[in-house]
Amino acid sequence: MPSKRKSHPTVGIVGFGAFGALIAKHLAPHCRLLAFDPSPRDAMGLPVIFCDLPEIARCDVVVLAVPVSCMTDVIRSLRPHLKSGTIVIDVGSVKIEPLRAMLAELPDHVEIIGSHPLFGPQSAKDGVAGHRIAWCPIRGSGRGRSAGRIAAFLRRVLKLDVIRTTPDAHDRQMAVVQGLTHLIAKVLVRMEPLPSRMTTRSFDLILQATDMVRHDAPAVYEAIERANPHAATVRERFFSLAEEVRDTLEPVPALPPLAAAAY
Repeated sequence: MPSKRKSHPTVGIVGFGAFGALIAKHLAPHCRLLAFDPSPRDAMGLPVIFCDLPEIARCDVVVLAVPVSCMTDVIRSLRPHLKSGTIVIDVGSVKIEPLRAMLAELPDHVEIIGSHPLFGPQSAKDGVAGHRIAWCPIRGSGRGRSAGRIAAFLRRVLKLDVIRTTPDAHDRQMAVVQGLTHLIAKVLVRMEPLPSRMTTRSFDLILQATDMVRHDAPAVYEAIERANPHAATVRERFFSLAEEVRDTLEPVPALPPLAAAAY
């Protein structure tokens, strides 16, 4: 990521799960990378130096790739060690609650950006170019120039579609976009085995969407469905409309079996 201070800034990633590794893969050519994870991880051939949280806090940019439920504890561990001007970015699936915690817990001398890459290891397995990322600059110096420089890097170098938004607008839309996708996928997975040969293109696309989220960590589903304050309203509307659709389908009398000769 670009920086006034050096051509190769240091980026510290807190949380080196599947998504933390994806971040490292695409930032490796442009940054010096440090990472922290409470469980020992394989760097998977990436040029990442594993270290403790105080050293992560001294990086130019700190990326929080941790579950929403862990956010406050992680911030409190980083807080005493963060230097003035550090940029702290989260990459969570919801924005209102994590950014509220960041504003409350992070010292005034750091900059805060909320982000949500609208892709994951499955959907971005062939690269991130063309994918979208939600961008919520919350607190910065110099009229937000840091957020603008990083957004420009994401657009020009990583070829991402950067969508500037607010935490509330983000969560309202994600309650539909992600909330319904994960809800439908949960139901379909429970209906397995599903047809796989005699299918239509539209059904194949539904199965592809299900496969993209079926292996997401449980914390991702919990954040999408429980940590988003708008998710419950969308969910209840969906269930209500589904009931209305079901009510339109009157029971149909069973037809007699076709005679074998008909074949």
